[in-house]
Amino acid sequence: MTTQTLPRTTSAWVDLARTGPDAVQAPAVVAAVYRLWLAAFFLKMLGSSWDMSWHFKWLRDDLAPPHLLNTAGTVIVVVLVLFQAYHNVGVDALAKRLMVGGTATFLVAIPIDILNHRINGLDITAWSPSHALLYIGTAFMLLGVARGYWISTPPSRARILVSAAIWGFFLENVLFPSQHQEYGVLSLESWRAGAPTAEPILLQFAADQIGRQVDDIAVQGFALPVGPGVYPAWIVGAALLTLVAARALIGARWTATAIAASYLAYRLVMWGLLAGTGFPKSIPPFLLLAGAIAVDLVFLAFAARGAKSLIPRQAGPERVAVQSGSSLVPVLAVAVLGAAIATAATAGAGWLQDFFIGTPPIDYPAYGYGFAALAVGWAVIATLTRPRHS
Repeated sequence: MTTQTLPRTTSAWVDLARTGPDAVQAPAVVAAVYRLWLAAFFLKMLGSSWDMSWHFKWLRDDLAPPHLLNTAGTVIVVVLVLFQAYHNVGVDALAKRLMVGGTATFLVAIPIDILNHRINGLDITAWSPSHALLYIGTAFMLLGVARGYWISTPPSRARILVSAAIWGFFLENVLFPSQHQEYGVLSLESWRAGAPTAEPILLQFAADQIGRQVDDIAVQGFALPVGPGVYPAWIVGAALLTLVAARALIGARWTATAIAASYLAYRLVMWGLLAGTGFPKSIPPFLLLAGAIAVDLVFLAFAARGAKSLIPRQAGPERVAVQSGSSLVPVLAVAVLGAAIATAATAGAGWLQDFFIGTPPIDYPAYGYGFAALAVGWAVIATLTRPRHS
């Protein structure tokens, strides 16, 4: 089915929005809808990347350009959710609930966040509760999109690649709050070197909030507001778990590595664009790539064998190679072993990154918390994708 079945006139588009697609139009409309989802999330990702750097340079502004860019993506999202939910286009009941619930959570979080800033001031930390609502809403929204696209699109290499892109957006959403430390560590270094990247009004505002002069304590509270255990625990327990889910559900070899590498490539491009236009710099999480490779190697070693092609035409949930209905013990053992290997790889890569180019502050024992979260999450995913009795 090609886009020739899509409307060609304004009135036809209005009719489509009012009545939904007919049987002939449906495949083309579903394809167009999910292309728009990719465009919307790309706008939101660009806005969020710019937003983090913006807030390490200038005082907060509700109508800052990064916010407007993110808002453009959000407007597209709202239109798509209304259209798909009302006409049941490219969704099932679960996908619809995830999309609607996630979008509603995100929209509710916006006035809460604005009110929070009005009451509490700067609140630059990306880890605040009002900000967390934005990430949670986006996460559920993306899960709905991932499911809706997968179930409504015929098996093909394109379905695998687009699904990987959707999970890439999910990874970016998960890693957004950890960028605070990745920017903050360099912001603090620039202050201590006598060449702060933040404007004086921003530093003064941050210091005033805690009743201090602009000094090292005030700047450190602004740049690194959470402890050194948060970063490693989050990278392992949240980011690697995202890659495990993507690898398990998409089923193509090296999915986790491809998503992590693509994310890092995007971060490097944005680093160049932002640094080249005078915005603060960050330290990308290169350690993530080692964990992603470890995840893929565990799947290659223990997952049920399927097509040998790197990107098979038809893929799907990949399972630990055990007989249907057999004990859960092998499945859970692989999850724990995989989590241990991926955590160790990430910690080792983090040490190397810190030695050569630096990292945010890392409390290495906190990797244990990340391991626990990853092991539990991996076990849940492995259990849900475990073969059932036919």
